[in-house]
Amino acid sequence: MQENAGGTVLRSQPALFSDPDAPVPPLRPDLQIVPVQNNGRQLILFHDSLGYTPNNFALDASAESLLYFINGKKSVRDIANQLNQQVKETDLLRFIQLLDQNSLLYSHSYLHARETTENRFEKSKIRKPLLAGTAYQNSIKLLNEFLRQSIRTSSALKRGRIHSLFAPHIDLSLGMEQYAEAFSAISHMRPKRVVILATAHYTGYFEEVYSGFPYIGSAKDFQVQDRLIRADQASLKQLMRKSPDNGFTLQDRAHRIEHSIEIHLLCLAAIWQHSFSIVPILVGNLDELFYHTGGEAAEKSMIFADQIKELDQPDTLFLISGDLSHTGKKFGDPVSARETRQRSELRDHQFLSHAAAGAPVKLLNEVASDYDATHICGFSPLYTYLKAFPGRRGEILNYHWWDEQERESAVSFGSILYR
Repeated sequence: MQENAGGTVLRSQPALFSDPDAPVPPLRPDLQIVPVQNNGRQLILFHDSLGYTPNNFALDASAESLLYFINGKKSVRDIANQLNQQVKETDLLRFIQLLDQNSLLYSHSYLHARETTENRFEKSKIRKPLLAGTAYQNSIKLLNEFLRQSIRTSSALKRGRIHSLFAPHIDLSLGMEQYAEAFSAISHMRPKRVVILATAHYTGYFEEVYSGFPYIGSAKDFQVQDRLIRADQASLKQLMRKSPDNGFTLQDRAHRIEHSIEIHLLCLAAIWQHSFSIVPILVGNLDELFYHTGGEAAEKSMIFADQIKELDQPDTLFLISGDLSHTGKKFGDPVSARETRQRSELRDHQFLSHAAAGAPVKLLNEVASDYDATHICGFSPLYTYLKAFPGRRGEILNYHWWDEQERESAVSFGSILYR
């Protein structure tokens, strides 16, 4: 510990792992290790979806065999002995410190770096873009072209007031036509406020923060392209009045690496030039409802849904961000997505049918019948919306199945327009 000039106690950064006799901290279980080639050289790339490890951090493929020994049980000395001293203890320790320095080990140093990163984000006033780079810039240009064409041909422009839109958040390049069809249907609108209910993909990494809080708002303004979209502070304060009973929190670290809201804002920025505010809400896991509908999760979702209903004004649009089934070996299934496609698509169409009928109970029963076997990530935000507005009927705009053949997996997605 140390103090700064003002007397505030600061936590000093833990030293890198250095004890050759202590068990080496294990590799982080959430990392993906991907074999790649660079100029003919075989490498292993560490992909960190949480963003703690530097981008494009890679090691020579020959180092992969060493990773097997780093399991949280063996010391540097143990590993060196098992390798018959083919690698010196000092070299092995330097290698382990390299991993520790880059937040690859589940160590004290990593935990400090994680908390520093999250605290820095939570203190910031602006949520900066996660999706960037040449690939996304090209996707956005193509999206604008698709939108312009879809707007010219869309009959939705002649319709009356639209209450809400359920749309995907899959990679732009994979759902370009579906995004264009969905968002062109609201291009004529000029709402002053957009309430966004979106899938939260990463709350499981922060169980100590989000246990009992499935609804995660953010008071930050969102930077999208060259625009700054303001958060509606009054609406967020209104939702906080019933916290924690409504399961709502503004501790927003889950927003830092989440794409489900940002992709929708990219689409809105492409169709609207007017100023509007947002109420950005991530919706986490509501799996408890699959087992019993009278518990804590049900009570919180009911209270929160009633509050969402209070935000319904003529100048407000509701936007629900979610995909449909995630099937195949990439998502933990024992067989390929192709083998279960017929069953998965049947589930998708039943899900969309119940959603378009404004039937939250039937929607829940459909997904709960097999405990969400097809991993429909849009269930929680869409169910929350329908709990607030039961009986509101919608029109299914599109449906698409994306088959990732090389990984024997698939993701499906679709859109619903509610009036």
